Formats: sequence, structure tokens, C-alpha cells
Amino acid sequence: MPKGFVYILECSDGTLYTGSTIDLELRVNQHEIGKGANHTKKRLPVKLIFAQEFPRIDEAFYREKQIQGWSRKKKLALIEEDFNSLKKHSECKNDSHHKNVASTPLSHQKPDDTLVAERSRSYSHGKLLLTGEYVVLDGALALALPTKFGQSLNVNPIEESKIIWKSYDENGKVWFEDSLTIEEIASVSSNPRNDVSKRLLQILKVAKQLNPQFLTDNKGFEVATELEFPNFWGLGTSSTLINNIANWAKVDAYKLLELTFGGSGYDIACAQNSSAITYQLNNNEMLRQAQHDSKKRFINEVNFNPKFSDNLFFIHLNKKQDSRKGIAKYEANKSDTQTSIYEINSLTNQIINCNSLNEFESLITAHETIISKLIKLKSIKADLFPDYKGAIKSLGAWGGDFILVTGTPSDMSYFKNKNYNTILKYKDMVK
Repeated sequence: MPKGFVYILECSDGTLYTGSTIDLELRVNQHEIGKGANHTKKRLPVKLIFAQEFPRIDEAFYREKQIQGWSRKKKLALIEEDFNSLKKHSECKNDSHHKNVASTPLSHQKPDDTLVAERSRSYSHGKLLLTGEYVVLDGALALALPTKFGQSLNVNPIEESKIIWKSYDENGKVWFEDSLTIEEIASVSSNPRNDVSKRLLQILKVAKQLNPQFLTDNKGFEVATELEFPNFWGLGTSSTLINNIANWAKVDAYKLLELTFGGSGYDIACAQNSSAITYQLNNNEMLRQAQHDSKKRFINEVNFNPKFSDNLFFIHLNKKQDSRKGIAKYEANKSDTQTSIYEINSLTNQIINCNSLNEFESLITAHETIISKLIKLKSIKADLFPDYKGAIKSLGAWGGDFILVTGTPSDMSYFKNKNYNTILKYKDMVK
């Protein structure tokens, strides 16, 4: 689990905003440009006046919730490191004079605290597939990049026997909410619902099948998910949710993905890692048995930090690609893949180790040519940007989501003139 930060911002109207994040610099920058939260968006400019680092993001999150419940005087005492005043303001003023277990980080709670097993927070990174798209399903070696943007899931117990679910977008607005009974999740049948609710219910049902001890008593939960990127970006709205629910339910995230959305699982690997990885499926069951090897996938961290990253940009194609449809099209059109897999494996290793922009451009162009022939589609560059002078690489399913582009900042005007305005620098996107 990544480390986390709690921070306090002073807004233009003097109010204090408390938040938590895994990337302090990026999150503060998002607040400064009006993309952090509704509260700060309406009260620009903002100023960072306090930050505290924690070894785990869940600890930072619970510290955030604790500070949010404090009075302004107590927050100012913390900011000014006035520990005498902080202690004074910490005295409970209500009649019961109780300690709030809910504001205690999980790692600091005692084993007999009643909420330890019920409360949870999980965070998962978004994903980008730099090499091996489609053929990763058939055992190709893929290079995958976790992103700085991800999704969190926060679970708090309630007395009612139901799940009260709210999903927040990158601006802190609710984009989906529903209420599911525990009985409905355990049941074979369910009430009619919209597509998002149906999908959520399916995931929870499968999670319970994988772990019958999940959601067993009469208590329910308030669950909130928080996206750090627009859900149409295609960075893993579903995979980060799957991984977070798997952590909550204490089940295998890869198995949960397999029984719900399907796919190779590289996106789950990205959700669980904080640096670039290679990902490869071991599809030969007979060979695994012969070698007494139970591994279905090989995941390795790699040192992929291009010296030319200032010349790499990610551009969104203004539409979200359905990865399941892309996979279906690949399965229907693919020819003999063995030669292609061998070539992709070689290109992946060369891309990881290349030292120059020219070499990188040649390698990703060769990769595009192989996939184009395999799936019988034009490359994105040939189809949409034939006159662009730099190299262009599709990421994941072709025809949607992000592409990787080489060039200079001034070259990006080419795409802006074509109304592709979501352009991110490599360092702003990749974890």
C-alpha cells in the first residue's frame, strides 16, 4: 500500500480545507487549478499551510477524517504546532465524553476494537498498457504503467442491514448512488436496476461467492468511492473498483475480475503496484503441470524511466473504448499469433532498455505495425493523424482512450487544433 499525506489548505475566504492523497505535489496543483474539490474550486486561490506524511494511505485517510471533525481553533493549533492548545481543544465536550474509534487509524487500533474488521480503506492505481495490447491475452510480455491517478474505496459500518453506496467523481460530485440490501446480495435473484447498479451487484455477489464470510451479519455499510480521474478516460474505473472490493472482501482480485469483467489481469497488477511492471500470462496448462509451476501470471517491477520523458505526452481521443468489445474483435480477427508474440516480447524488452527518443520512436512504430496486421485495423496514426511528424502509440484497446505521442510541447498544438485538448505530460500521468 502506498504512503500517504494529510494536508490543509487555506482558501481565499479564510476557510480551511483538509484532504489526503498519495501524491501531495500533484494534488495541491489540482486544487490550485480548480480541479481538486468543489470547496476549493469556488474559493481560489488556495495555499498549502500544513502537510503530514504517513507510511500508509489508509492512515493518512483516517487522520484526514479526524481533522475534518475538529474545530477551527484546534486545526490552527495543529498547524502552528501549539501542542498545549491542541491538547486543550482535544478534550471532549459532549455528555458522554467518549473516544471516537472511527477516527483512529486501523494500524493504531487495538485488536479488540469492534470496528477493526468492519472499517476499511483501499486505494488502487489506474493503468496504461504500453506494449502487448491484445496479445497479452495469449501470453505476450507486456509493459504496463500504473498512473498517478487512481480510485479509493472507503467503508464504514452502519446498523442497518444494507449497503449505502456513493461514487464521487474527480470533482467530488456524486455520479452514482444506490442502496442494496445484504439479503439481496446474498440472494440468487435481485430487483430491477440500472446498468451500473446491476454491475455493482454482480461484483458484490461474486465477492460473496468467493468469500462466504463477506457480508454475513445484520450490519451494513456506507461505501464511498472517489475517482481521481474522469471516468471516461479509460484509466481503470472498473479495474480499480474490482481491486478495491477484493481488498475489502478479502478475495483474490484476479479471480474476481475473471468472474465479472474478464480480461488479462494486467490492470489489476497495475492497481496493486507503484512502478512500471512487465506482465505475462502463463497460458500453457500442460507445461505448468509438467514443471510443477502453479503460476498463472508473471509480474515483475522494472526500471522504466525514459531519459526523454519530456518528449512523451498522453492524449485522450475524446471517447471511452469498451475493452470487452475490443477483446471480442481481436479474438474474431486474429490469425496465427506465435510469431507476433515473439516479436512483441523482443520489442517490449528493447523499449524498457532504450536510451534515445529516436530508438523509442522506431520501436513503438514497429509495435503498431505488428498489432495493425494482427487485428486488421489501421494504426491510429494512419487513421487519424497521418501528417503528424512524431510517433504515435495506441494504449490498450485501439480507437479510444489515450494514445502516447512523441514530440515537443509546441507540437501539441497540432492535436489541439483538431480538438484533442486533454493532453498530459508523461511525468504528470505515470506513477
